[in-house]
Parts: sequence; C-alpha cells; structure tokens
Amino acid sequence: MDPGSIRRVWLPLLLGLYCLYFVFVQGPGARDLTRWIGLALSLLGLAGVTIARYTLGESFSIRAKATKLVTTGIYARIRNPIYVSGMIFLAGLVVVFRRPASWLVVIIIIVIPTQIIRARREARVLEAKFGDAYRQYRERTWF
Repeated sequence: MDPGSIRRVWLPLLLGLYCLYFVFVQGPGARDLTRWIGLALSLLGLAGVTIARYTLGESFSIRAKATKLVTTGIYARIRNPIYVSGMIFLAGLVVVFRRPASWLVVIIIIVIPTQIIRARREARVLEAKFGDAYRQYRERTWF
C-alpha cells in the first residue's frame, strides 16, 4: 500500500468505522431493529465511499480537476458514487439518531444542493478535458 492510498482511503475508512461504532454504541436511543437498519445503511454508504475513493486512486481530489477519466469499477455505473454513497451514509445516520425532521432538513436544504452543484462543476471540467469520451460516459451512467 502506498502512503497516498493510506491517507486517501484507509484512514478515512477507519475514522468512519470508529465514528459509527461510537454513535451506535454510545448514542441515545434503543438498540432495536431500526437502529440496526440505520447502521447497515451507514456501513453500506461508507463502503461505497471507500470503494469509490480506492477506484479513483490518484485521480481523487477535493477540487474538480481532470487528470484521468475513471470509468471502471463502481464508476462504470455511477458518475458520482462518492456523493451517492455519502447520501446513503447520512440516511443511515438519520435512522440511527431517529431525528428525521432535523436531519432531513439539513440533508435536503444543504447537502443535496451542494452535491448537485459540485457534480455539475466536475462534469464541466471533465467535459472540457475529455470531450466526446466524457459525453459518451455520461450517457451510459447514472448521476
């Protein structure tokens, strides 16, 4: 494993797992089926983010830049799997905390619009760099 992979993928995964453990075990509320479903959703989302970041490799960045058009793995079906997986992760937390009204307001008003804006910005950068190859990729993938 290279140091970049450890920093980009594995440390965030470990931190996410620790946080989920802490929230699940120490957080308020009963540890019933609803809480387990929330944990499962959160783990699914965290796994998706991890797989997506690993697949991106050195192409991962916080700001939109076009170093390489990644179209394999999870990116063969979803253009923005980190955003989609992040939403699944947050949905799981909403279920674990049982605070749908307050959490959903944050997600719907802040997170979703922010992710859409970022995805559109990334799309413009990728289309400018890769042209027809990106447009063809966009036609056969979701979000």
